[in-house]
Amino acid sequence: MKIALCYQTQPEFVEAIQQVAPDAEVIDAGQEGIADAILEADIFCGHAKVPMPWSEVVQNGKLKWIQSSAAGMDHCLVPEVIASDILVSSASGLFANQVAEQTFSLLLGLIRSLPVFFRAQTVKDYTRRPTHDLHGKTVGIVGLGGNGRRIAEILAAFQTRILATDLFPYDCPPHVEALWPADRLDDLLAASDVVILTLPLNSSTYHIIDESRFAAMKQDAWFINVARGQVVQETALVEALQSKKLLGAGIDVAEVEPLPSDSPLWNMENVIISPHVGAQSATRNADATQLFCTNLRRYLNGEPPINLVDKQLGFPVRKPLQ
Repeated sequence: MKIALCYQTQPEFVEAIQQVAPDAEVIDAGQEGIADAILEADIFCGHAKVPMPWSEVVQNGKLKWIQSSAAGMDHCLVPEVIASDILVSSASGLFANQVAEQTFSLLLGLIRSLPVFFRAQTVKDYTRRPTHDLHGKTVGIVGLGGNGRRIAEILAAFQTRILATDLFPYDCPPHVEALWPADRLDDLLAASDVVILTLPLNSSTYHIIDESRFAAMKQDAWFINVARGQVVQETALVEALQSKKLLGAGIDVAEVEPLPSDSPLWNMENVIISPHVGAQSATRNADATQLFCTNLRRYLNGEPPINLVDKQLGFPVRKPLQ
């Protein structure tokens, strides 16, 4: 059995994987070698950021399981893989703490006018300027998966009213006032002072936030995207900001990454941009290795992996509590 890795490994990570599967050949391929290594692999763990020969992989019929080291699955859920018998599991929820921290960095930075104060600091201008409050706001979370639920837990401490939508509206946390089905997105937008996106990217969520959805939002709402850039029609976001429909936006993701240098978003005073760092963590790769080792044991024992992905939807499906 061959296991191909494509994430930032260390010798101790490879050794931990080898201990779980002592008879396997563990190939630390990296981004440079993964396109070749995956053609001979039985198992792939990682997140390839280079062009991948998925059609050839499926035709070979050798690859049996993909363990993504990321929560987003758009890097590997191409039509050929979706139609195949290859098992796919994700890192959904593994970096929920980090995504929550990034969300609050963006949100509180905007609400407390940090961009204004940062600019004033560069010219040593010690002038009081207006700020806003998060406490008492209605916050709408679009996509209540692992990341959305962790954000909601922290939001509760700010005495906010929390609404959410999800494709599988089960198991509503006690601190969330209402968990609505996904088709009530417009109701959530109309009711929310702050809108936070934490939904996956798939064919049904591409550009789900477009001109009509920004029009459905409250006047002077705040908008945060820590999901995927392509769930938002970026030209519509720019227009909503320029027309003052939105008070501000915090974006950790962009429709095209890196965000093009000529994007109007760069020069907007009411926008905070971070370069897709929401899931960064000092322990990210160790945590990904631990998840893979857990799932590798399950795989070798004939058990389904944790975070088994519904390939048509692009994410693990939450089951209702019994």
